Amino acid sequence: METLDTALEAPEAKVARLNAEMRGGSAQDIIRTALREFGPKLTYVSSFGAESAAMLGLIADVDPSLPVIFIDTGMHFQQTLQYRDALRDFLGLSDIRTVVPDAGEVKAVDPRYILHKSDPDACCEVRKVRPLEPALRGFDAWITGRKRFHGGGRLALPVFEFSEGRYKVNPLAGWGPEEVAVYFEARRLPVHPLVAEGYPSIGCWPCTVRPVDPSDVRSGRWVGRDKSECGLHLERKDRPRVF
Repeated sequence: METLDTALEAPEAKVARLNAEMRGGSAQDIIRTALREFGPKLTYVSSFGAESAAMLGLIADVDPSLPVIFIDTGMHFQQTLQYRDALRDFLGLSDIRTVVPDAGEVKAVDPRYILHKSDPDACCEVRKVRPLEPALRGFDAWITGRKRFHGGGRLALPVFEFSEGRYKVNPLAGWGPEEVAVYFEARRLPVHPLVAEGYPSIGCWPCTVRPVDPSDVRSGRWVGRDKSECGLHLERKDRPRVF
């Protein structure tokens, strides 16, 4: 837990210290260190997608009561919602918090549920990005499942970072697909039902197809668009202007 000295530490100094301390550390060591630093003010934001069980399994082994936030956009595959419940029961996770977008905002900007066709950035904004901020109130830090091998802006992903007033913890930053597969097998984790159907990366159903590039696991997301992130991990200055 934080001491007076670490509580007064500037974010840049804390990030540098933690990244130096965790250089070469295991994913579980990183989670334990995050719990030591942030205690009850730490959460995990999970998509319950193709690789999510790896992080959830690691968390369950360290502290199954750690809060897990799931944003139900209203456009998830039904299999994803079933998978969320299956993993909760399998891993004994006791604090999964499902949050939803503001119904009034959705009705105002997407009354016909077709916004994803004309402006997927705006669709992600109202259904994922905006619900996250109130869900994170009271938390100083959040764990993500991002990995460098996903490419794009994740290639240089650090283990600890500070963005828009909160710390982010990326315990699996250095994991590749082989490490993910080995952990799934060793932990005997349930697999998302859509993985067997050829979906290695799973988001909302209107914007997820099988990969168009077999070497890029995320190439089935927002196909034909200049878009590779939903926006949760983009700083406000980097997000496209929507409504």
